[in-house]
Parts: sequence; C-alpha cells; structure tokens
Amino acid sequence: MRPTRATISGTAAAAMFLLLAPLLGQPAGAATPAAPDGGANAVGIHVSGGQLVESDGSPLLLRGVSHAHTWYAAQTGSFADIADAGANSVRVVLSDGTRWTRNDPADVANVVGLCTENRLICVLEDHDTTGYGEEAAASTLDTAASYWISLLPTLQGTEDRVIINLGNEPYGNNAEVNAGWAADTSAAIQRLRDAGFEHTIIVDAPSWGQDWQGIMRDSAADVLAADPDGNTVFSVHMYGVYDTAAEITAYLDAFTSQGLPIIVGEFGHDHSDGNPDEDTIMSYTRSQGIGWFAWSWSGNSGGVEYLDMVTGFDPAQRTAWGNRVITGPDGLAETSVRAGVFD
Repeated sequence: MRPTRATISGTAAAAMFLLLAPLLGQPAGAATPAAPDGGANAVGIHVSGGQLVESDGSPLLLRGVSHAHTWYAAQTGSFADIADAGANSVRVVLSDGTRWTRNDPADVANVVGLCTENRLICVLEDHDTTGYGEEAAASTLDTAASYWISLLPTLQGTEDRVIINLGNEPYGNNAEVNAGWAADTSAAIQRLRDAGFEHTIIVDAPSWGQDWQGIMRDSAADVLAADPDGNTVFSVHMYGVYDTAAEITAYLDAFTSQGLPIIVGEFGHDHSDGNPDEDTIMSYTRSQGIGWFAWSWSGNSGGVEYLDMVTGFDPAQRTAWGNRVITGPDGLAETSVRAGVFD
C-alpha cells in the first residue's frame, strides 16, 4: 500500500472483465503447465509443489500483519505486539533511500533480530518502488535490487526465517510502463541470484499491486521460470478491485491451477477505491492454503486510518479491523501456526 492511494482508474471495472474472462472460459480439466520447483537445492524457506514450505519441507502458511517500520522506526515494541496477536509473520516496510530515510544494515539486522526474538517469519519489503510510472518519486525495481544486494552480508544465513519482498506495488496504472513488469521483475530476480541470494523472493503485482489488467497473472509462469532457483512467490494486493467473491476466487485460482505460488500480500476491509470482500479473501485463502498479510498494524494516515488494527500502536486499543483480523472468522486465532524453525 502507498501512504495515500489514488482511486483506481474508471476503466478498472471493464478491465476486470478482461481479467476474469480467460479464467471463466477455461474448459474443465484443461491441462496446465508444470511450474518450476525450488526445493531441490533449497537452503531455507522455499517453494515446493506450488506451495511455500520450510527448510524441512513442512508447509509454511503465512499469516501476518504489515508494520510500517521505516516511518515509525521507534515502534520496535510492535514486533512483540504483533506476535502476541497471534501472527506467525510480519511484513516490514523498509526504504532504499529514494523516497524515505534509508534503512541501513544495522537497522535491518535489528529488525531481523526482533523478528527472530518474537518467533516471526520476517518479510522485508522495499516500499520506495510504490507506483512507479505514475508516482514520480518512486524508485525502480533495479534500484530495489541494488538495495537488497547492499544488504546481502546482513541477510546471508537467514534463509530459514527471512523472505525478500522485492518491491512494494512496483507500478501504478500506466499501461505503457506496466508492460515492462515481467522483464523488469525477472531481471531484478536474476541480479539477486547472481549476487548470491538464496532467499525466497516475493514479487508484487503492477497496478498498485492489484493487477486489474492481468499482467502478473498472464506472465507469472515466465517470471518464475526466469528464477534459476525456482523460488519466487507472487503477491496480489486486494482492495477495491476485489469486491466480489468471483473476482477473488478466479484470480487466485489462475495461479493455483498452474501450480504457481501466490499470496495476498496486502488486503483491507475497506478502501478509497472500493469495498473489498475481506470475508471471502480470508475464507478462500484458508481453504486453499494461501498466505496473507493484513494491512496494517498502526500508523495509517491520509484518510485511511480505518486500516489501523490498533490505535496509536497500542495493542490495548484494538480497532474493529484489528478484531476482524485477529479473532474473527478465518483470522489469526483460527489459522496462524508458528513456523517450525522457532521450535
């Protein structure tokens, strides 16, 4: 999510039909291509059979919360609070220095230590890429790759508890720029692998993460094939574009039917671009074994304060959204299991 999200283009509704049409028209029992598998040479968390698993092959169902660390670096107590809420993972907002204050190796090492201390799988994401092509200040995926490579000495040896989220919502709604998503994403993954990264890499969809043009959906298999480790996971962000059960299930099914690993990297219960169907997001991901991260623990502004799960970073001031995610149907209390690496 970006700090203040623009309303999705008025063409989104029409585009959503284009997104769904190939899925709804697929013949029953149609053959799907086999997806690459990252398990053979894995050293930590990895993709196996289209699912995320731990080093020993045990399933890893991510159930977590996003935490805006780069803007609230003093709120380090939130890691313990998120763990106490029942999450098994946390998605941590970082900056490569393009738009916000760069999170340096010492800070990132501290974040990873806090995650480990609180038995949380640590998903680190570079937020500066948000809305590239539409947001003038956004950085590129190549810049994000350079940032991660600068952190390689800090992150080596953490493959069993840290996942790299390459760049948050790396493109806006500029169709011409978005056409480069697959090539740019593949190139960034290759740079990380060439540098020596063996971590699982999560890649976000274009169109503010919502992929309403189906760009990630249609090119995901090629992007995964471009990862020499076969250890890439795709992430869709579900806000106003996903306001019906049919849209949610069709999009996720497009990945699982091909054995392609998918998570819902962000979602909310309401948003400026529409009213997402959070009940279906949570129930369907549970039935299909798909991970998710709710946006977000606290600190939202610009009119989307309703997405805070707690007010003022105080776990004693849980909001209705926080109650929904933590103790509601298909929420953390019902579905979150600690990762075995922390046993």
